[in-house]
Parts: sequence; structure tokens; C-alpha cells
Amino acid sequence: MVEEKASNENIKINWLLFPFQNVYYIFLNFISGVLFVFFRLPKMIFNLISFRLDKTYRNFSGNNTNMVPSRAANSREKTYKYNSTTIAKLEKEREALIKELQDPNIGRNKEAVAYVYKAKTPEGKIITDTISGFSKAEVNTFLINEGYEVYSIKTSKSVNFLFGNSTAFQPKMSVKDLIFWLTQLSTYLKAGITLAESVRILSKQMGKKNRHKLKALQALSYELTIGESFSTAMEKQGKMFPSLLINMVRAAEATGTLIETLDDMANYYTEIDKTKKQMISAMTYPSIITVFALAVVVFIIIFVIPQFVGIYEASNIEIPGITQFIIDVSNFLINNGVFIILGVIVTVIFLVILYKNIQPVRLFFQNLIMRIPVVGKIVIYNEITIFTKTFASLLKNNVFITNSMEILSKITSNEVYKAIMANTIDNIVRGNKISESFKNHWAIPDVAYYMIVTGESTGELAEMMQKVSEYYQDMHRNIVGNLKNFIEPIMISSLALIVGGILLAVIVPMFQMYNAI
Repeated sequence: MVEEKASNENIKINWLLFPFQNVYYIFLNFISGVLFVFFRLPKMIFNLISFRLDKTYRNFSGNNTNMVPSRAANSREKTYKYNSTTIAKLEKEREALIKELQDPNIGRNKEAVAYVYKAKTPEGKIITDTISGFSKAEVNTFLINEGYEVYSIKTSKSVNFLFGNSTAFQPKMSVKDLIFWLTQLSTYLKAGITLAESVRILSKQMGKKNRHKLKALQALSYELTIGESFSTAMEKQGKMFPSLLINMVRAAEATGTLIETLDDMANYYTEIDKTKKQMISAMTYPSIITVFALAVVVFIIIFVIPQFVGIYEASNIEIPGITQFIIDVSNFLINNGVFIILGVIVTVIFLVILYKNIQPVRLFFQNLIMRIPVVGKIVIYNEITIFTKTFASLLKNNVFITNSMEILSKITSNEVYKAIMANTIDNIVRGNKISESFKNHWAIPDVAYYMIVTGESTGELAEMMQKVSEYYQDMHRNIVGNLKNFIEPIMISSLALIVGGILLAVIVPMFQMYNAI
């Protein structure tokens, strides 16, 4: 009887200690999961994103100029065959087009209109596409020079409305594509190939996978073919080419230094791209850590905490205030989780719309971010680097100061620096120095201001701007590196406080249960 009673007591104690064993195993598994989620997995994702950011065109390096198609690409070349009925119909259309083009009364439009053309490509494929031009004769000549066999060229009000320059999709060339395009174009010109022919070759190289980019580059080639200047032809392509590049090319056309300008702009965009990648890299790791931290904390509150609520209720113990707070938060998230997610999504969309469309809202958020310690310096150093590097390039290419400020205000999306550019233009008009707009401004570091003053005094403003850009590019790189080194211990400490508080709230009632035993 004594042994049986002792056995029953042991069973009772083991049953009462069962929740503590669960807590112990849950705690061990939780720690293992946290170590993986917060340290290994974010680093894996961060390394993957960094690899994607650093990946560049592998078709060329340095002055390597030729893009050689692979054997696999050659082996996949298609042959297109059409029946006799289709060929006969196309021949009739071509005869009608030739007859129409021979009409002496055909004039030339003052403005470019959209044409729908049907033609056979150099590969033998019959296509129907659109192109903008001033007359059917010019469009026909351009397509023939491109190697097409043209069958028909038509236009109408509806065609012009749908595909004309006013409503056509305006592609924007990425920085990576722009660097490649400028490098290749400069190399072709150095090799003695004409500008129009160089642009035509590049349009075929770069437009194979992007139809909109191909159409824009073909339009650029067409403008050059009919005798338009390079800068004006680029300007007509909408948002495809940045205003900085257009103005630099315009200045180069006046001074006869187009090749040198293309090389300078390729180097410029390469450096700008590196700076932007550093900025993205600095923000990527803490963003990943923050997202995972929120996800884990929400998971604990929604799925783990409710498992202990039943144990507490069955034990009839007094729940401490911190534990009750965690339980209330858990119940609130469980009951209102959908509404909270929808509210967050709607709020984010609303703020994004306000940020993009309302200047005071954009100015408020940019001011707020720029005044945050460390993060604000990263933004300021990045903006100063881009501003001074661009300003130096404009000055070296003899672009007027007022035009330079207008271009700089278009390049930056930061309203603080846009206001500085506008103030600079006003000071120039009044006959004041450029440096007056930068004096005692919280967004302009003292080193940058004094180097601008020195450049104005010595007449070497372009060289001083270049030195400022190099200085703050190094500063930006250093602060980004330091941020990466400090962000991990900060996030670990924050996570320890949050998770430790939750675990403490869960375990404290367990001690009360143990004391009751």
C-alpha cells in the first residue's frame, strides 16, 4: 500500500511537472529556431541580394567591345515559311505601297505621326509593328536600311491616337543598360563607325528582349537618319534618357567632344550606381532582420501563448499583470488580425500615394529621415556625393550654372536639396555667389560648404566638386560599413528584450503552479 501510494504521488508530481517539461523543450526549440531565423537565414537572403546588386553585364569588361552570340543561340535560329497565297497577298500590298510612294503629291508632316507597317525581317519573319515618322517615304527608307522588306505602311487618326508620341509608352533605360549603351557607343565611335550606324547596331543588341526599348532605340536611330541632332533625338524619346545625359551630349555637340563625354558619363553612371547599391545594401540587412523579428514575435503571441492559457485556467492560479497583458495582446491579434493587416496595407498605400503626389508630405518624411542619427548621415552623404559628382561633370562640359542647377533639381528626388537648387538659381540671378545658398544649411556638411567657397575663390569649382564627391563617397562607404557592423548587436539586444519579456511572462505563472504543488 505504501509503495502504491508513493507511486501515485510520483505520477501526480510528474503530471504536474509535465507543463514545465513542455516549456523546457519549447524553449530549446525556440532558441534554435531564433538562432536560425535571425542570424543564418537573414544573412543568406542578404548575401543573395548583395550578389544580385553586384551583378553587372558579363558580355564586356573594360574596352571589350563585341557581343558575340553563343553557338546555342545560332543553333536555335528559326526558318520561316509562308504559303503561296500569303506571299501573293503581300506582293500586292508592296506593289500598292510602291505606287503610292511614287506619287509626287505626297508631302511631309510637320510633326511625327504613328504608322503601322507590315514587313519581313532580315530573319525572314513577317511582322506587323508601329513606328513614328514624318512621312511614309522616310519610314520606308529607314526600314529598308534596317534590312526589312516592306509591304505596307499605313496611318490613321485612331492609329496615331493609340501609338503616337503623346500616348505611347515611354520606357526608361535602367542605369545598368545606360552604362552598357554609353560604353559600347563610345567604342563604336572610336572604331570609326558613324553615330547613326552605331545606334542602329546597339538597338538590335539591346532590344531583343524588350520590345518597348527596341521601339525607342529604333526611333532614336530614325531621328538620326533624317538628320536630327543626337541630343534632340534623345530628348524626343521621352523619359528613356535622363535629362543630365541629354544636356551633356548637347554641350559635347557644341564643343566636338562627344566621345570623351560618353566615356565620362559612363564612368559617372558607374559611380552613381555603386553609390546607390551601397545605400540599398545598408538598408537591406536591418530591413530583413526587422521583418523576421516582427514575424517571430507575432507567431509567438498568436500560436504559442494560447497553448499556455488553457494550462493557467486549469490550474486556477492568479495570473500576473505582465502575463495578462501578453494574453490580452494575443487575443486582440487573433480576433482582429485580418482587420489589422488590411489597415496596415491601406495605410501604407495611402502614405505612398501622399508621398508621391504631395510635396509637403514628401518634404516632411524626408526631413524626418534625414534627422535620424546615423541613417540621416547616410542619406545626406549619398545626396552630397551625387550632387557634387553631377555638378562637377556639368561644369567640366561647360554647361551654364543656371542650367546645371535646373538639371540637378530634376536628378534628385529630395525636396530639401530641390529647395537649395531653387535658392541657388535665385542667388545667381541676383548676382550672389553659389555658396550663399549652402551657408549654414543643416543638410550641407561644413566640409562641403568650405570646399565650395574655396572652389569659387580659386576658379577651380569643378575640381573642388570632384574632390568633395570623392570625399563624401568614402564617408558614405565607411558609415555604411559601420552600420552593418553595429546593426547586428543592436538587433540581438532588442530581440533578447522582447523575447525575454514574453518568456518571462509565460514562465512566472509556472512557478506559482510549482509552489502550489
